[in-house]
Amino acid sequence: MNLVSLNIESIQLGHPLPFVLRGADGVLLAQKGYVIRSREELAKLVARGRQLCVDTDESGGSHRAYLAQLQRMLIADTNLGEIAAMKMTAAEDSAARARAGRVLADWPELQLRATQLLRSPSPSDFGGRFQSLHEELSRHCEQTPDATLLALIYLSAQETRMYSGTHSMLVSCVCMVVAREMLRWPESRVQQLGHAALSMNIAMTELQDQLAQQTHPLTADQISAVENHAARSEAMLRGLGVADPLWLEAVRCHHHRIPGPLAKKTEAQQMARLLQRADIFGARMAPRASRLPMPVTAAMQASYYDEEHQVDEAGAALVKTLGVYPPGAFVRLASQEVGVVIRRGATATTPKVAVVTNREGMPTGEPIPRDTGMPPWKITGVVAFKDVRVKLPLDRLLSLG
Repeated sequence: MNLVSLNIESIQLGHPLPFVLRGADGVLLAQKGYVIRSREELAKLVARGRQLCVDTDESGGSHRAYLAQLQRMLIADTNLGEIAAMKMTAAEDSAARARAGRVLADWPELQLRATQLLRSPSPSDFGGRFQSLHEELSRHCEQTPDATLLALIYLSAQETRMYSGTHSMLVSCVCMVVAREMLRWPESRVQQLGHAALSMNIAMTELQDQLAQQTHPLTADQISAVENHAARSEAMLRGLGVADPLWLEAVRCHHHRIPGPLAKKTEAQQMARLLQRADIFGARMAPRASRLPMPVTAAMQASYYDEEHQVDEAGAALVKTLGVYPPGAFVRLASQEVGVVIRRGATATTPKVAVVTNREGMPTGEPIPRDTGMPPWKITGVVAFKDVRVKLPLDRLLSLG
């Protein structure tokens, strides 16, 4: 038995316990699933056990989820009051993540892993940690591409404190989905592309997170760091043991502005071009402390047209794959309802949508599925994330797909 004490404020009243609750001497106070309904009842349990504890040997998954959530809040500089009031819920239990025979990704945990890995890479363990993270992302892209896009686009529309890691995951997954579904690249190239996208900004991960929070103009040193980060990222990756020439060249060239047909480019240049288009899409859509995010349709347009205002082949492939209204985007329907795109549809403009507010702008309670291929529910425009009055938990959105 390995007892760890709990702050009583971390117990969520009125919800099933996601763990077995024990006293300081290990005595059983409440079984997993028991509902503590009042502070008075909670106080009686504390009095019986002298202290509230969880045995990590029998409730390790729930306790690790709690610790991971706490670490995410610390990285995000959450104020101490919010951290003290953090609740553990049964939703963190990995068993609850199973939906329709598949296990959903723990996206907040993946954000944390990407942020830690890319901020402080170490030659001693970088290869293993990077491959583990990338393999999980690649698996989700292949098995549940719509849910993956939904999660990362939804998170990217609101993330500023772990911006760089979230952005790298989004670009990596977008690139892999486009390369696999639309461009039909060999699987080996899809993986190389995913590697390059996930690591493209490794030399300025911490700076990117800082700039997402910064309200004053960039300093001369910051401008220099941004301008030469591609070459520095390549050099850093070499120092971390990366030897794949296509991966390294794609990272080095991912900000090159060379429009033109993909067929006239080398394999690495093709990868770099798609990476650049996806990078533009993700960056335009993300918020900054100094500016609001660009609407998803405008982010798509920025990717679709090249530096000469012509249709870009890689950008067009991105738009055709994700759709004009990709998963995670909020849209207004002809019915005046507002919904979130949960899955791509038969065409680029007819995705599956779950309505979250009715025509009067009031929450619907339960999201209502709509087929936007039908005239009454045709999409008439996008809605900015900040203007959506209902913010559903990510897990709830993912369960709708």
